Amino acid sequence: MAAWWRYGVFSASLKTQLREGSFVDIGRQTDGKRVAVIGGGVIGCLTALYLHRLGANPVILEKSQIGRESSWAGAGILCPIHPWLYPDSFTHLVDSSLSMFPTMNTMLEELSGLKTEWRSSGLMIPMFDDDRIHHRENALGWSKRFGWKVEELDNRQSREHEPTISDQIAGSLLWPQVGQVRNPRLLAAVRKALENYAVPIREQAEVSGIGKNGQGEISSVQLATGESIETDAVLLAAGSWSGELARQIGLELPVEPVKGQIVLLKDEPGKVNHIIKHDDVYLVPRVDGHILVGASMERVGFQPGTTDAVVNNLLEATYRITPGLKDASIVEQWMGFRPGSPDGMPYLGPVDGQPGLWVASGHYRNGVALAPGTAEIMSRWIMGETPEMDLSDFRVDRPVINLDKVGFPAAA
Repeated sequence: MAAWWRYGVFSASLKTQLREGSFVDIGRQTDGKRVAVIGGGVIGCLTALYLHRLGANPVILEKSQIGRESSWAGAGILCPIHPWLYPDSFTHLVDSSLSMFPTMNTMLEELSGLKTEWRSSGLMIPMFDDDRIHHRENALGWSKRFGWKVEELDNRQSREHEPTISDQIAGSLLWPQVGQVRNPRLLAAVRKALENYAVPIREQAEVSGIGKNGQGEISSVQLATGESIETDAVLLAAGSWSGELARQIGLELPVEPVKGQIVLLKDEPGKVNHIIKHDDVYLVPRVDGHILVGASMERVGFQPGTTDAVVNNLLEATYRITPGLKDASIVEQWMGFRPGSPDGMPYLGPVDGQPGLWVASGHYRNGVALAPGTAEIMSRWIMGETPEMDLSDFRVDRPVINLDKVGFPAAA
């Protein structure tokens, strides 16, 4: 995987700090820049942590509970979903972020005393003759161009790597270095680190608007309770609710909820060795024998709950692709709302014409993979450092282009 400094995102001082692994001693109380972070998912929380460590005074404002929406519901796959369908700028951003995971993970575990279950498990794309989309050529070309190690396996080799897989498989592609993290444990570690640094976390704090001073600069955040919080900057990182909230503060941001349903299976530990990603379903094996089966793509607004039809479709696809899991126990099922965007890419950066207002939202299916990179870029940008990486493809005012292969699914 490409080294993150290849893209020139971060300062030399940070590179030294990361190499030396100095984490605990640089956190500090400060009277620095006040930043209201709207949204308590992994993006908002991690950015607040990084802001604090840069000398800022962040406060996290979450309308419900910290980390209980998309960040908690996802599978924690540390690999972009079909990155060959995106512009190259997306891969550059993902590469820089993923390369930070080992350092970020070590930092969080030191600061929190908790384990995130970050590990390399590899990712396999099984290929069948009757697949609706054949990814082989594009996937191999992308892997070669960006230096991602990939192996092409035939039927026998695929089944040797994954004995549960169907004997009808034509072959597979295997990226052996792809990792995963257990989302709820990652969030618990981030929250504990924030608490240890005494970063304020306000739950049940629904934002209703923002205030500006006489120069048109952000000066406060208003809560639905009528309370006003003074601030020097606001970061909108409210996930699926970002588009709705943006409209309340005079900003058009095409971020919408895309519902995803997940089923949790339980089998013998080691029954599935790698993340298995097919267009119809993905499987993410945990070390304790749990296997996440996901996930639907539904544009149904904020319609809550799981449905038998979707769950059954996921299970049917699972049993068709990996018949060796037919006897696995069904433990539980849940859903979450991904912060979707028309082109599948996040919105990152300042808002023109509204000084002090920043956005980090719309990460869609790649929020956890992009979390450390987003937190590092946004925290330093808010604190006055201009990123060296070209982020124009992610700007808040970019043209709205719907890419049906990676953007919004068809509305129900």
